[in-house]
Amino acid sequence: MTTTSAPSTPHAGNRPGRRALLGIGAQNLSLIGALAVVVAVFGSLDSNFLSPDNLQGIGEAATIAGLLAVVQTVVIICGGLDISVGSQAGLASVVSAMAFTSTGSSAPLGVGAALLVGALVGLLNGAVIIYGRVNPTIATLAGLAAYKGVAQLISNGRAQGYVRNDALFIFLSRGRIAGLPTMIWILVLVAVAVHVLLKYTDIGRNIYAIGGNDTAARLAGINLNKYLVSAYVLSGLVAALAGILLTARTGSGQPVSGSEGLELQSITAAALGGCSLKGGKGGVGGTLLAVALLGALQNGMTGQGINTFWQNVAQGLLLVTAVVIQQRRNRDRAVGLPA
Repeated sequence: MTTTSAPSTPHAGNRPGRRALLGIGAQNLSLIGALAVVVAVFGSLDSNFLSPDNLQGIGEAATIAGLLAVVQTVVIICGGLDISVGSQAGLASVVSAMAFTSTGSSAPLGVGAALLVGALVGLLNGAVIIYGRVNPTIATLAGLAAYKGVAQLISNGRAQGYVRNDALFIFLSRGRIAGLPTMIWILVLVAVAVHVLLKYTDIGRNIYAIGGNDTAARLAGINLNKYLVSAYVLSGLVAALAGILLTARTGSGQPVSGSEGLELQSITAAALGGCSLKGGKGGVGGTLLAVALLGALQNGMTGQGINTFWQNVAQGLLLVTAVVIQQRRNRDRAVGLPA
């Protein structure tokens, strides 16, 4: 007896649409959905919300927090945390302006001095964590206070210098390339570079391995100390770049104003974007989507005249929500409850 087999159909997993959805990821799809809802709500409440000028303003405002969120992603994937990035940006902002004015208005020297300070601060964070055997949260929490204090000491707590008559700082703050502001291009370039580093290089694979299981990574011959210190140096450099952009945008070095709260924004964006705070998971794409979501939410709430205190509450709730979702997704045991 012969049987006739039914014509074969492509496996559901091979369908282009399904493959595209799997490539985007459930986390990113949820962020895209949330962003669409936020845009729809505030777009209906305010006719100017979706105007090109306002959208550009959202992008520019999110640039500094976005830079810090991208580099925070690297640190978290590596199994660390950097709570001091906002203070680092404030210190770099002051140094860039003070170096600019003290060297006869030399913008390259101001930028170079800020980047050098950022690298040194990142190196200090990494050294305290690795060689001092201090928990990253405690070490960078100390850095949050210390670097803010240094910035206030060297500036007497006041804005320093004036850079708005310099061509380089003007280009950084108000310049355009192919119709887009320079600041947004800088964020895009940094994000693409970090994405390529994480996804397509051995360095990136080792970073994920360290965050996923540091014992296995060490047994595999990966130098954990070198990678962790390098991650914090990178964090310091990008935080310094954010500080330079802060100086260019405000026209002077800002020891606190403009940089306070950036650490919370960067951690919130990384967590919302899918980074596991235990390390080993995350990516730049999700982080950027979260930065866009936070930027749109903040801009929309400001446009509606909502008190900034409530904006801080909303940001805190988003961070807690992101961590709860991670805990549920990973099926981690709740603290104090039986397994």
